[in-house]
Amino acid sequence: MAFEESPAERREVTVRRAPKYVPFLLLGGLVGVAVAAFIAYGLPGDASFDRGSVFGFFLVMFGAGGAVLGAVAALVLDRRSVKQQERAVVEAVPDSEPDDGTDP
Repeated sequence: MAFEESPAERREVTVRRAPKYVPFLLLGGLVGVAVAAFIAYGLPGDASFDRGSVFGFFLVMFGAGGAVLGAVAALVLDRRSVKQQERAVVEAVPDSEPDDGTDP
């Protein structure tokens, strides 16, 4: 089957590597949970407080703090990627055969 060849379209684009924020938030939160567990169960504490309630208190505090620090790290890396962005020229290439809707 014959098809018409059209000239390739050229565009200039910006290319950069931006971080994904969710993994940074999760990693920061998990580090906060690990620090809370270490403080609650690894260090000697007051006998009048239950270790589980101490862990819960520190879990909220360090989990949120770790997520905030993870977000700050992602923002810093995002700013850095903006400074290191590059420009490229892309060209659309038509298919060699028209698509008839069936898989090979």
